[in-house]
Amino acid sequence: MKNLGLSVLMSLLCTACAVYTVADAAVSVGATVVKTTVKATGAVIDAVIPDSKPNKK
Repeated sequence: MKNLGLSVLMSLLCTACAVYTVADAAVSVGATVVKTTVKATGAVIDAVIPDSKPNKK
C-alpha cells in the first residue's frame, strides 16, 4: 500500500512539472511574437517616415 501511495504522489508531482513546462513554453512563444511584431512595426514606420529619427549635431 505504501508503494501505491508513493507512486501516485510521484505521478502528481511529474504532471505539475509538465504543466509548468507547457505554460513556460507558451509564455516564451507569446513574448517572441510580441517582440517580433514590435520590431516589424518599427521597420515599417521607419520606411514610411524616413525622417522619424532626430538629426544629431
